Formats: sequence, structure tokens, C-alpha cells
Amino acid sequence: MDFDFKGTLKAAVKSSLFIVKLIVPLYIVADTMLYFGILNHIAFVFKPLTELIHLPAESAVGIAAGMIFNLYAAIAFLAPLNLSPFQWTVIGLFLGIAHSFLVESAIMKKLGISVIYSIVLRTLTAIVAIKLLMLLPFNLSSQISTRKEISVKVYKNVFAMLSHSVQHAVILSGKIVLLIVVIIFILNFIKSLPIVKRYSEKVNTMFSILTGLFLGITYGAGVLINEAESGILTKKDILFIGTFLMICHSVIEDSFLFVIFGASWIPMVAIRLLLAVLISPAIRRLGSRILN
Repeated sequence: MDFDFKGTLKAAVKSSLFIVKLIVPLYIVADTMLYFGILNHIAFVFKPLTELIHLPAESAVGIAAGMIFNLYAAIAFLAPLNLSPFQWTVIGLFLGIAHSFLVESAIMKKLGISVIYSIVLRTLTAIVAIKLLMLLPFNLSSQISTRKEISVKVYKNVFAMLSHSVQHAVILSGKIVLLIVVIIFILNFIKSLPIVKRYSEKVNTMFSILTGLFLGITYGAGVLINEAESGILTKKDILFIGTFLMICHSVIEDSFLFVIFGASWIPMVAIRLLLAVLISPAIRRLGSRILN
């Protein structure tokens, strides 16, 4: 076994710096847009989409917040609407696929995957997912309901908002960096084992998919960045993994954010996984047309 500690540490630091430089400024931009109410002026664009996915027009702002920023922003706007368990399942499934475009599309761009492709793929797949959900007899849904309201945080002034935003951006980045460092060390250690070297390509692909599947695109991409820059994965491998993860990632944390509002976990996870398994191999065959 030949484990390169210094090389692994260097790769981990490089990936970590990328994550910090990306997340901190975008997190602050997102909070600033929410603070000044800019989102309210663009949410009308999403109203036709809410009709398409069988949601009330009042949910447009929440859907916009989720698609552009993150699931927590979406929940902040949607929770006061007292939606039904079925509607929360629709939202959880749709936003589980199509969320955080601002950050996650930029991460995919770093891997050479077009921003337009990322957004179009996730939006269309999310719509297809809802159409599949509508075909199911919805006795799978939990009947738990909640009246708990989550309000958007109010700040005394813009400086308080910026202070809070910077603090939370740094904390979030720190958590992500810590986990990415651990994952990269584990991955490189596993790859250094003689028995694994024979099948290194399969290990790299599966580890990246499993990381993103359970932990999210940011974590999975952090591993992918290291693998891509090392030249181990081909462009088609990256396209395959990236497509899979854009459709199906963070299945535990993201799904349970909506389960607490009565959403059904089973269809949210099963439909995403099914579509990822069907679509990502097909996209892989198209190859370089999608890559920059």
C-alpha cells in the first residue's frame, strides 16, 4: 500500500478553497436579495410553473426561493401557507431535484458541465417527476399536518443582515470543508489499497455518486473536483455522475425537511432515484455535446 499523505492533503486544501470561495460570496448575495425583497419582483416568472406542478399561485415565491437559493429559503416562504401533505410531497419532490441553482450550477460549471444544461435538465426532470407522482394512488402520503409557521428572519439593519450572513456562510463552508477533507482522505486511502487499484475507475465513480446521493451535490462535487483534476475520471464519467447527482442527491436530509410537514418520503426518493438511473446513462451516450 502506497498512501500519499502530502498529495492527498494538497488536493483536499485545493478543493476546500474552491468551496469557500464559491459558497461565502453567493450565500451573502442570496441573503442580500432576500433582505431587499428583490425576489418578490421576479417570482411572477414562476407562477406558470406552480400551475404546471399543481400548486397554488401563492407558493410561487417559495418555489422561486428554493430554485434560486436553497430549500431552507423555500420552506421559510411556504410554511405559513398551511399546505396539505400532498402539496408538501409535490414541493419536496420538485425542489429536491430543482433547487439551489445559484450555487450548484456554479459547482457543475467548475466540472465542465454547462450552466444551461444543469438548469434545463433539473427543471424538466422535476416536472416529469411531478407528472409521475400524479399517476400514483396517493395513499402513500402521510396524513400528518402542521400549522407551525416559519417566518423569514428580520434584521434591524443591513449591517446586522451582512454580519449574520457572513457568520453563517463561514460556518456552512467550514462544515462542508471538514467533510470534504475527510472524504478525500478516505477515498485516497481506499484507492491506495492493492486490491482496489485494479478497479479504480469503478471505485471513483461509485464513491462520488454515493457521496452526493447521501450528502449532496456540494460534497459529491468536492470529491469530483479532486478526481477530475487528477485525470482519473473521463469527461463522460463526470457528465454521467454530474447528471445522476443533479437529479438525485442528498436524499435523506433534503427529503426529511419536507417530511416534518407531512410529505411522504417514499415517492420523493423513489421517483428521483428511478429518473436518475434512467436518464444519466442516456445522457452519457450523448457525450461531449453537453460539456464545455
